[in-house]
Amino acid sequence: MEKPFVFGVATSGNNFTDREKETERLLLNFTHGVNTILISPRRWGKTSLVKKVAQLAQNNKRKIVYMDIFSCRTESEFYHLFATSILKQTSSKWDEWIENTKQFLSHINPKISIGADPMNDFSISFEYNIQNGTENDILQLPEKIAKEKGFQIVVCIDEFQQISDFEDSKTFQKKLRSVWQLQQHVSYCLFGSKKHLMNELFEKKSLPFYKFGDALYLTKIGTKYWIEYICKRFEDTGKHISPELAEQICQTVDNHSSYVQQLSWLLWIRTSETATSRQLTLAIEDLLEQNNILFQSETENLSAYQMNFLKAIIDGVHSKFSSKEVISRYNLGTSANIVRLKNALLQKELIETNGKEVILADPVFGIWFKKEIFR
Repeated sequence: MEKPFVFGVATSGNNFTDREKETERLLLNFTHGVNTILISPRRWGKTSLVKKVAQLAQNNKRKIVYMDIFSCRTESEFYHLFATSILKQTSSKWDEWIENTKQFLSHINPKISIGADPMNDFSISFEYNIQNGTENDILQLPEKIAKEKGFQIVVCIDEFQQISDFEDSKTFQKKLRSVWQLQQHVSYCLFGSKKHLMNELFEKKSLPFYKFGDALYLTKIGTKYWIEYICKRFEDTGKHISPELAEQICQTVDNHSSYVQQLSWLLWIRTSETATSRQLTLAIEDLLEQNNILFQSETENLSAYQMNFLKAIIDGVHSKFSSKEVISRYNLGTSANIVRLKNALLQKELIETNGKEVILADPVFGIWFKKEIFR
């Protein structure tokens, strides 16, 4: 039996709900070669959306390349992964990978490694020398292949904010943009899980990727769509949940995509026929228990001021932290301390900014914090 609710991984098929407008817009961008910047907090469904659109957009005249650079820590690692991903995903068979490697990267003496399963176990290594133009050749690789083969390529790069940690990151960003912005047959979809870093990369005028493409900001999926989805998934598996209880799931986790799926699953496995409020209470307790160690580790090294800042947010304070009333009530120190507190908690990914408001990045963390810290 297909699992009715999926979390922790990219969803697809019946597990993907709503995002109709975002799907349409992203598909148009892929189709017409428009660069896209996709921004949202963690686990809101960016990867699922990109992979869904990639399936819709892929055809004989358009190749979609997906790569996750989370493990890349240096320029060299990025170039290796970039070259391998482009060659593998724009070819349909392993001997074509080899042919393209020899044709388009011949002068940098690539070494091809093929394992027992050549369709999946394939990698390229090469001497990385910043003086010999290797980097430019690799960044031009998708454009060369697209022109030679007569198709369009869309390169989707997940966890793109990782390039912020590369040594001399700004210079590296300039290299990427200087090449990518001139390509006629290739477009890019850049997205990542750290919203504040993505915002900085693409919204800061002093950085190279400012105004690089169409910025698409994901919002939360509406409660109406979630209720329909949850009720249908229960019914499809011979169980029942009331719309009111489904709505309570959404309210509990503030419509956070991954948590809606997870809490619905924890309730579903407790339900034999019809879900009850008591079973939902137990499911919530289970969700908190599963995250207890993580949340403890995230708070154990916080300063008293940082903990107080979080308390203020959980109490409903989302702006005007520098006011005398808020500083006094929550013991936040001085008004000059507010900026430091906010930046520190942003770096720890415990909070997010939504316009001028500050909110918790994780709604379940807020429930846990109230239970464990406020008691």
